[in-house]
Order: sequence, then C-alpha cells, then structure tokens
Amino acid sequence: MITPNRLQKGDTVAIVSTARKISKEELNPALQLLESWGLKAVLGKTIGAEENQFAGNDDLRAADFQQMMNDPNVKAIWCARGGYGTVRIIDKLNFSAFKENPKWIIGYSDVTVLHSHIHNFGIETLHAQMCLEIEKRTKETAKSIRKVLFGEEYRIEISQKNSHTSLGNYSGELIGGNLSVLYSLCGSNSAINTEGKILFIEDLDEYLYHIDRMMMNLKRNGMLKNLAGLIVGGMPDMNDNTIPFGKTAEEIIMDAVKEYDYPVCFNFPAGHIEDNRALIMGREVELNIQPSTIKVQF
Repeated sequence: MITPNRLQKGDTVAIVSTARKISKEELNPALQLLESWGLKAVLGKTIGAEENQFAGNDDLRAADFQQMMNDPNVKAIWCARGGYGTVRIIDKLNFSAFKENPKWIIGYSDVTVLHSHIHNFGIETLHAQMCLEIEKRTKETAKSIRKVLFGEEYRIEISQKNSHTSLGNYSGELIGGNLSVLYSLCGSNSAINTEGKILFIEDLDEYLYHIDRMMMNLKRNGMLKNLAGLIVGGMPDMNDNTIPFGKTAEEIIMDAVKEYDYPVCFNFPAGHIEDNRALIMGREVELNIQPSTIKVQF
C-alpha cells in the first residue's frame, strides 16, 4: 500500500463536502484546530452551497473534490460532513492525478465510499472524524488525526470489554468503515476484497433487523469468511420494531461470524461516538489481544 506524504507546518488542507450541505460558520472549530497545528485551510465551493439536503448538485460536488485532488498545493482533503451523497459522485471522479500524487483523504461514515474505492488503488486513507462537531469529540479524537497526518507513531490501546475473541497477535490490512455504506457498495467497482484482512465496521441509528440483513449480505458475498479479524466500533442509537428482533447489534454481528475462528472485538473507539479515533485504512496493522487490553499498532 502507498502511504500519502506526511504533512508539514504551513501545508494546505482543503475542506469540501461530498454529501450534505454545511455552512462556513459550522467549520470554525475545525478551522481553528488546523490553525493550531500550523496548517492552512482552503474551503471548496461546496461549503455554503445548497441543493435540497446536498452541498450543491452532484456536478458541483464532484468538480470541487476533483479540483482539490488535482491541486498540487493541497496536501490533504478533509471532508466537512457526511450524511448521504458521496456514492452519487464517485463515478464522476478521475483519480489519475491522485494516483500519481496521493494525499490524505479524511472522513468517515458516508466517506466510506471513498475509503473503499481508493483502497482498490492500493492507497491508504484516513477514517476519522469530519470537520463537523470535531469540538464535541474527545481530545484523543483530534489528536489521533494530527498524529497520522504528521507521520508520528500511532497506536490505539483500550481496555477489553464485551469481546468474543481469542488471545494473541493478529495482523492484516485494515479495511472497512460504515456497515450501511459497505453493504451498498456490494457488486460495484468500489466493493473491497476482504480476504486475509482485518475488517472494521460501525453504524448508527439503524433498525436491528437491517443490521442483520446487512451482515447476511456481507456473509453471502463471502466478505466475512476469510478475515484476519473483525473490529466493531460504535453501534449507538439502534431502533427496534414493535415486536422486538430479540438481539442487540453486537449479538447480531457475533451470530453472523460465530462459525469462523478469527478474533472479534467490540466497543472499539471509532465511529459515530464521542471517542472517534483515526484509523489508517489500507495500513498493515497488528491487532494484539490480551485478557484486559486490545491494542492496534499502525
């Protein structure tokens, strides 16, 4: 895998929205954060643009992202917010210049479209908090982004809770992102090959039966069979029907993979939760599982 160049003080980070609309005022905390890191920010034409719920129409959002990919002065692209819309522009993008000069693409949730698509080029991306509400996340959330961007040594270590797993060291390329988006990409040229890799999944505000449907889809597509490991991040605010589904999201996921012998860990600090640590997608990582701790070394 190719690692984009590390940033240096004085470098420029572009902020664009590939999905929902956002105002410049909502970006002030993120702009202040970049400034505190010694970085410059340039706002794309999608910031403040509006077409119904989107940050401008598909052509505008695609052109904005394309311009920032092609601009050699832009060293990283930080997606302003998620929601829905990235999948509508992915096939409008030309990644030729990006492949020649990769730069960090930062975001999560709907940005999983970009993580998956770019993974197939053999280039790493950064699954991390968007600009929106960065000030409402833990200090570790922002610090983790800075560490990766500036090429510092980075790992995540947490106390083990609610894990159905086997102890030991496991390694593999880290892939994945939002479960709903991964599910929606199945069968397209943005779908990912999970063979021998460590899959990360997270989601928000889904019906429990839909979590089950998505896991069954991934399973039937062979995406769960030969993993090196499965890491499950936040699964908050799940919904249920009048007649309960009868299982939590975590139990549904475990039920889908229980026949396989790779390690599975839950409650990992990434996703639609307050502590949303950066994950380097495409990076060969070491997953170390001990009785009381889980470590991911990037």
